[in-house]
Amino acid sequence: MLFQVGGQGVRPTFFEMAAAQQLPASLRAALTYSIGVLALRRPLLHKVLDYDDEFFALLMLVLETHSLRTTEASFSESLYGLRRRAVNVQLSKENPRAELGHSGLKKHQKALSVAFLVVLPYFKSKLHSIYNREREATLQASLWGPSDVRVDDSDYFDSGDSHVPTGSLSTNTSLWTHIRKRIEAFIGEFYPWIHAGNEGLTFAYQLLYLLDATGFYSPGLHVLGIHVCRATGQELMDTSSRISKIRSRERERLRGPPWLKALQRVLLSCMYTTLDYAQTGLIAAVFFFKMMEWWYQSAEERMSAPTVYPPPPPPPPPKVAEEGIPLPPDRTICPLCSQKRVNPSVVAVSGFVFCYPCIFRYVSQYKRCPVTLMPTTSDQIRRLFHDM
Repeated sequence: MLFQVGGQGVRPTFFEMAAAQQLPASLRAALTYSIGVLALRRPLLHKVLDYDDEFFALLMLVLETHSLRTTEASFSESLYGLRRRAVNVQLSKENPRAELGHSGLKKHQKALSVAFLVVLPYFKSKLHSIYNREREATLQASLWGPSDVRVDDSDYFDSGDSHVPTGSLSTNTSLWTHIRKRIEAFIGEFYPWIHAGNEGLTFAYQLLYLLDATGFYSPGLHVLGIHVCRATGQELMDTSSRISKIRSRERERLRGPPWLKALQRVLLSCMYTTLDYAQTGLIAAVFFFKMMEWWYQSAEERMSAPTVYPPPPPPPPPKVAEEGIPLPPDRTICPLCSQKRVNPSVVAVSGFVFCYPCIFRYVSQYKRCPVTLMPTTSDQIRRLFHDM
């Protein structure tokens, strides 16, 4: 069966789709950096960094829901002038070619789009964190042994007069801990395969999209039956009127006394203003983050650039003791046996080279260097593999 793409909108390029997909990650990095800088002066913001996954998921839930409701596109796709369209297969007896028509998103497609854009990435981030913890625990266990048996500090501080019944509480806690460890172990075992399969399938879809073999950029869009198209000029003009109609209907639904309606209108106006300027503000935050990242990176490179200094002079050679063994004029001769060195070895405290058997017997007997008479041990004899 042959298919022909019809309907409004033009298929965006691969690079437009890739840029739209990467925007949330850049936005998250910018927000994390900004909160980290502000937390230097206000330590209470560190709690936000402790729950950065939840904070970012809640922010994206608001932005994606609002964007899909008003523009029928995700937050990042709307910035690039893209729109989501439901794919409808149209068959006719007169035309043997099946056309893929486009129509507006339905409610369940918008809800599932939010799930694919916000909920699934959140769970993926959590699974990745659990996998990293499990991998670190496995590595520590391989190095230091299992850490299942630990000494509970409470055993040392509990008094014998305590009559609080804690048997059932400890049993429930141990059961929950056992279940949690089993789940984490299962995730650590199977998450790499799930992650590899997801990344491989995504790469295959992107490659097929790049080669014009499919109209779906990702498996999620294929499951939802959604194509991403460029918005036409008429669609961009209709977006403003659609937003105005939606907000007018919301204001008409307000109920209550006049003062309550006035308060609700003020709150709605504040919310609308925040959402209208959210795109501009967040894009400005991403730009500011990239600029600061470049600035500090270039400054760090300047600070870490190697400075050419003249080489330091060599340290002065150790002095030969008056009562020590004199050095031969030929540097390849052992001072102890007066023969050519065999298995050359150096005394670390003085730096003089001898035959290994000669210096080992001498140091084992006298506990000193034969030339400088500096105290040393056989542990400070080092083998030389390149004799000058």
